[in-house]
Amino acid sequence: MAVKRWIGKRTKRDRGGNVTGVVWRARYTDDLGREHTRHFPTKREGLAWLDDATAALATGTHVAPADGALTLRDHYQAHKSLQMWEKTTVTACDIAVTSTPFVDLPLRDITPSAVQSWVKAMSSAGLAPSTIHTRVKYVRLVLRAAVTDRRIPRDPTAGVKLPALRRREAAMVIPTAAEVQALLGQGGYWAPMWAVCAFAGLRLGEVSALQPGDVDFLTRRIHVRRQVQAVKGGTEVRLPKRGSERSVDVPDELLLMLARHLECQPHRGWVFGFDKAPTPDSVRYWWGRARAEAGITRPLRLHDLRHFYASGLIAAGLDVVTVQKALGHASPAITLSTYAHLWPDAGDRIRAASAGMWSQIRDYAGTTGTQSGS
Repeated sequence: MAVKRWIGKRTKRDRGGNVTGVVWRARYTDDLGREHTRHFPTKREGLAWLDDATAALATGTHVAPADGALTLRDHYQAHKSLQMWEKTTVTACDIAVTSTPFVDLPLRDITPSAVQSWVKAMSSAGLAPSTIHTRVKYVRLVLRAAVTDRRIPRDPTAGVKLPALRRREAAMVIPTAAEVQALLGQGGYWAPMWAVCAFAGLRLGEVSALQPGDVDFLTRRIHVRRQVQAVKGGTEVRLPKRGSERSVDVPDELLLMLARHLECQPHRGWVFGFDKAPTPDSVRYWWGRARAEAGITRPLRLHDLRHFYASGLIAAGLDVVTVQKALGHASPAITLSTYAHLWPDAGDRIRAASAGMWSQIRDYAGTTGTQSGS
């Protein structure tokens, strides 16, 4: 639509009616029908302002002058109220936004250099690169929403340099079979929990929320239907994260271990725990005890048993979609981004194919060699 714009001279007078000067009043109407007005000492300045506004409207970068005055905190509160986020997402975003030194600045005053300075301060404070990436990701999400709402013309986090992340294959820890065996031997009451993580790939929150009815001995499956989530002031049981509800086929040995566990323990509704599901902190305590008693000195996490499970599936030749469904990832892309380095590459497949062809002619080659040597 055509931009309506106007500029005109206005005479300034004092209380006595005497002329004290002139100002130029510039006005335009944006594509949302809102009118914007400013006064300038010269016509040239007024026309320049109108030209800038017209160009911004034509390119889709127009921001109403008053909109950019909203602070990051106020914009975030308004944006958050419209989202259908999980509580964990809300908490993470709260921490990220309120940790910025520009949370109470107007949106229009947040510059790329201010964001870069914040990133450097986090790095200097010793925050892990992955934590810095996560915080910037959430702040970027909020600022891009401000761009979409046309409160600012562009995202000030664009182009900001972040600390390098460790390569996944270098950062990932996969327990050895001997370590898993030692953990199951020292776990006591909790050994079946370690086994479920190692041979069904459940996350900490998922295994903590298991109920006896989730273990299907007839179909030989474990159903993941809920999770225990830490929240401010305690924990709560809720639905699994998006895409994680699933049924996992499990080996008979794991089912036998769980059957003995359920027979011997008064669970009162939970596979692990008594009156209520175990908290993440209590599980981590007993995990640390089991790891120490098993003589494992390296910093092995309970989540690393999930990596043990995934690596075993991949080594057995399962395709990415099958592994994705077993792990409860929302998409195969997540599985590949996490475990791509564990799948055999083209060189491995070529060598395996060549070895297979060689085995077919091995006897013939040996026979030929014997004949030529006689």
